[in-house]
Amino acid sequence: MSFKTRFFRVINPLSKNFSFDHFSKLLPFETIIIVYHLVSDKNVKHVKHLFPYRSVNQFEKDLDFLSKHFEFIDWDDYLSKKKTSKPGILLTFDDGYIEFYDIISPILLKKGIFAINYINPKFIDNNEMMWRNKASLIVSEIIEDENFQDKMFEWTGNELKEIISSILSINFKDKHQLDEIAEHLEIDTKNYLKTNPVYLTTNQLQKLKNDGFGIASHGWDHPLYNQLSLTEQLENTQKALDYMNENHFLIDSFAFPFTDNLVKNQFFDSVFSQNPDLRVTFGAAGLKLDSNKKNIQRVPIEIRNYSVEEILKNEIIYYQFLRNTKKNRIKRS
Repeated sequence: MSFKTRFFRVINPLSKNFSFDHFSKLLPFETIIIVYHLVSDKNVKHVKHLFPYRSVNQFEKDLDFLSKHFEFIDWDDYLSKKKTSKPGILLTFDDGYIEFYDIISPILLKKGIFAINYINPKFIDNNEMMWRNKASLIVSEIIEDENFQDKMFEWTGNELKEIISSILSINFKDKHQLDEIAEHLEIDTKNYLKTNPVYLTTNQLQKLKNDGFGIASHGWDHPLYNQLSLTEQLENTQKALDYMNENHFLIDSFAFPFTDNLVKNQFFDSVFSQNPDLRVTFGAAGLKLDSNKKNIQRVPIEIRNYSVEEILKNEIIYYQFLRNTKKNRIKRS
């Protein structure tokens, strides 16, 4: 458990005693960026073991709270640093899940709220499944599918936990192991994609663009960047940015898949030099400064058992704590 997680657990019961107005005055930035992945009332097998996600009701409650305390802005407003009567907030989504088209965009259109969806082009049109989604699907099938029940009875509780943990721990470099496990267990990921589309299609992306939403790059195939060489980082990023350019999507921003942790200044220098239209990159470390001024941190909202109000209160308190200890800025070599 990270220090930040422990910090949240300690301060959350205390922060509940105060209204958000007490905290909004301590917001360190005029505009904040928040990030979700998907919204669904269903049992989403390919996601449920990776991170918690909001139900439709929870998401609408989030939007109602945010609308009360913030002013939602669009991409042009963000780039122009538009002055707002309340703190500004930019809504982003990662990974290009189909729920953005089926569930999220109708809600946002009804409320007049803009969002950017950061996608991995390799998975658009559901020809292939992202490696982490494969891991979650495999674990879901092991736990939920009756065909695995007899095998599970042969495992002790600790053995099952170890098997699940080992599957979910497979990294980007070893992602081929997930294909081998799926084949061994006779889990057909391609058929799953056909019967349960996971990602947006090309036509849906164009429709979303026409509806006013932003589509931008999240890397080509969702790697963990600190497991790539500098050359691999740049190649993965450029391939995705080229796709955005070819399809007339946004080419002025890029959001790191997973995290920008340990990404060095040489990457930023190179990617901005090679892409003069690129204005900003995004991490997801919460309310934090970055030694690279063009790299901005977003606030993840999908934290189990926390409301959006609690998350933002905790982030504000945590930022002030880090500032007092002079650790509120990510330093890069």
